[in-house]
Amino acid sequence: MLYPMETASRVVLDLSGVWRFMIDKEQIPVDVTRPLPATLSMAVPASFNDQTASKEIREHVGYVWYERCFEMPQLLRQERLVLRFGSATHEAWVYLNGHLITHHKGGFTPFEVEINDDLVTGENRLTVKLSNMLDYTTLPVGHYKETQNETGQRVRQLDENFDFFNYAGLQRPVKIYSTPHSYIRDITLTPKVNLTNHSAVVNGEIETVGDVEQVVVTILDEDNQVVGTTSGKTLAIELNSVHLWQPGKAYLYRAKVELYQAGQVIDTYIETFGIRQIAVKAGKFLINGQPFYFKGFGKHEDAYIHGRGLSEPQNVLDLSLMKQMGANSFRTSHYPYSEEMMRLCDREGIVVIDEVPAVGLMLSFTFDVSALEKDDFEDDTWEKLRTAEAHRQAITEMIDRDKNHASVVMWSISNEAANFSKGAYEYFKPLFDLARKLDPQQRPCTSTSIMMTTLKTDRCLALADVIALNRYYGWYMGNGDLKAAETATREELLAYQAKFPDKPIMYTEYGADTIAGLHSNYDEPFSEEFQEDYYRMCSRVFDEVTNFVGEQLWNFADFQTKFGIQRVQGNKKGIFTRAREPKMVVRYLTQRWRNIPDFNYKK
Repeated sequence: MLYPMETASRVVLDLSGVWRFMIDKEQIPVDVTRPLPATLSMAVPASFNDQTASKEIREHVGYVWYERCFEMPQLLRQERLVLRFGSATHEAWVYLNGHLITHHKGGFTPFEVEINDDLVTGENRLTVKLSNMLDYTTLPVGHYKETQNETGQRVRQLDENFDFFNYAGLQRPVKIYSTPHSYIRDITLTPKVNLTNHSAVVNGEIETVGDVEQVVVTILDEDNQVVGTTSGKTLAIELNSVHLWQPGKAYLYRAKVELYQAGQVIDTYIETFGIRQIAVKAGKFLINGQPFYFKGFGKHEDAYIHGRGLSEPQNVLDLSLMKQMGANSFRTSHYPYSEEMMRLCDREGIVVIDEVPAVGLMLSFTFDVSALEKDDFEDDTWEKLRTAEAHRQAITEMIDRDKNHASVVMWSISNEAANFSKGAYEYFKPLFDLARKLDPQQRPCTSTSIMMTTLKTDRCLALADVIALNRYYGWYMGNGDLKAAETATREELLAYQAKFPDKPIMYTEYGADTIAGLHSNYDEPFSEEFQEDYYRMCSRVFDEVTNFVGEQLWNFADFQTKFGIQRVQGNKKGIFTRAREPKMVVRYLTQRWRNIPDFNYKK
């Protein structure tokens, strides 16, 4: 799917701004043929939850409505016009002038619809009905139930089966873009690098719609110089003296695609891309033939006021803070992040593990991990969950959107699922196969494992190219005992390496809740001293394990979660506060990561 872009043949109109809004109390049916009876204002893009002072709105479970009006410039009315949502969380019904024009389920990937037939002259009314409900068929997973109050009215209740707040709404941009009626529908690029002679072949496919006589593709370098060109929908353009996209040293080419009709250019699109090689070999993760070491984070799209809504200033700041520390990567935990962030990572040279919203695939999700003591722990996750269809859709849409991004080096098929339970392999095998089939660049695939999923109990290790572990020895296990945590960490990593000597191993989560400003002479848990000692302990072990290829701590910044006795205004495992203020450990990690090269750290 192509990102909306203005070119010589395309115009983009942004519908960001203040929309009318209301929650649906489901007492009186909403008549979509008339303007919404809404009196509240709500900014788009942003989550709706934190934009008012209303507890009822913040905690609402069910349906909400958005509406705004717009006029379409007459000069565009003869073009193909497309309404595009960057996301709508978690399910959307879209009406234009009272007519249902599209429906989409899944809250973190874009969808679009042609609107020519439903436009009217003058003012057009765009209405969106959203659901923030989750259940055993959705991604993420939620425990959903309905009850009745004293008046017999239905009450919807949702207990999220994951440890982050269920922000919802029109959280990413809503745009209208134009194309000619014969147009470029999609571009797929698969550069192949010859590292020996510093050359590459840019392979690809151009998908078009309508009457097209000729397709011309021109490759431009960063100096806007033409370095290759070809005609046809299938391309194989040879480049010499190629500039590689590298972590921290991004170099981006542009593929300019032009459609011709009667000798005239009728549509143009420019796709930015990088040339690099990804491989997993002999226990190493290779970028451009060199062993790469992941330094970075799990993080969230999460901030004050706009919740999970797009904030480009915050994206810029977050990457700046990462690079200042010497970090080079993050995982899009636990859903695909905005297209704007992915494009920024391409430009800034940040490596991304791209993850579908498959979090909560465990009916026994709990902070009590005492079940680890039982090697035969079982639950009925794969008998009760019905998420396979949503999971296939999420993988398909994520890869379709992100397939050309140089920053994306690996797909994460799930986070902390019940890989220990019967049926896990049978559930995940088709999903890993699907991801490998869909990805034209054949990136490695992984899934992150919760502490309950041990070397003995994990039924899906054979599916993953990289072993990705979420581990909290010294926090959820043996809280405060860093000596025992060090022993457990070392023993487990060495056991994984011994059993799978050809698979790289990395930590995709590890951390300790820390209250900013809390200090202790006794290294107490929740203190800033304990957080630093915890990370120092982990670092010692990481450096001992040959096939250990990366450390992505949990979390980049404190973030909001649902209420509970384990959480005081959210998860406090951030090394930055939610306002992006550093905790004490940032100094230690900065010193460590700046002294660890991106490549060839462990030879």
